[in-house]
Amino acid sequence: MNIKNNNELLKKIETVAVILKPKAPELKNVFLKIKENFESVGIKVLLGKSSAKMIGRDCGVEFSELCEKSDFLLTVGGDGTLISAVRRSFKYNKPVLGVNLGTLGFLTNILPDELSSFLKDFKNNKYKIDTRMMIEASINMNDSVAFNDVVITRKSISHMVNIEAKVDGKLFNSYYGDGLIVSTPTGSTAYNLSSGGPVVYPFTEAFIVTPICPHSLTQRPLVLPAEFELELSTPDKEGAVVIIDGQDIYEIMQGEIIKIKIASKKAKLIRKEKLDYFDVLNTKLNWGQI
Repeated sequence: MNIKNNNELLKKIETVAVILKPKAPELKNVFLKIKENFESVGIKVLLGKSSAKMIGRDCGVEFSELCEKSDFLLTVGGDGTLISAVRRSFKYNKPVLGVNLGTLGFLTNILPDELSSFLKDFKNNKYKIDTRMMIEASINMNDSVAFNDVVITRKSISHMVNIEAKVDGKLFNSYYGDGLIVSTPTGSTAYNLSSGGPVVYPFTEAFIVTPICPHSLTQRPLVLPAEFELELSTPDKEGAVVIIDGQDIYEIMQGEIIKIKIASKKAKLIRKEKLDYFDVLNTKLNWGQI
């Protein structure tokens, strides 16, 4: 497992592409204020086409063009909005800044009323870009990327699922229960955590393999180096369901194999210069509270 510090900064800060939380037309005024903040420091604002349509504006840009013409992306919403943008912009390798309108906000650490002061530091290169490991998953001949996790689970709530797991082609475990989570370190504080898995420092490169409600009490979470390639399948006639980051769903048949490996590129998240991960854990999870 390798932990590396990233000192990269943006080569230029001229254009931002804004993506708003879907199905939230009430964000129109929030967007207008954000646009004003960016333009006040000389940064041009582009708005995604679906976001523009949602708030009744005709200035929207298709997502591919949005990525090509911008220096970085800005998401307005919660962690889910940011994760979706990171996955969709994967091939463009664009850094993403998240403005938090959600509740927990592990990844979106800037509030709307903090944006103006952050942008002053941002323009003076007083910020950081964190790199986070992502997962590449091959499912039914489709390749997908995951920021948080790949989950294989049962099709029916009334049945458990058998999952056979291999590492570099060798069977290492057979799971029987509600399913299995393969998580990135960043995703360790998501579904993995609620299923009893460990919290892993987000700049680590590793897979966290956590069974969901296993039938056997001896089945425990496992942390594996990211150099391994995992293969998951089910011998069940009913097959199983694969869920990528809680956003994309695939059905697999008996014996079909899901191949999982570390992605060829990392996600890039823009953040405040002074932000400590353990402070985030203390704030978000109430660690250290009595």
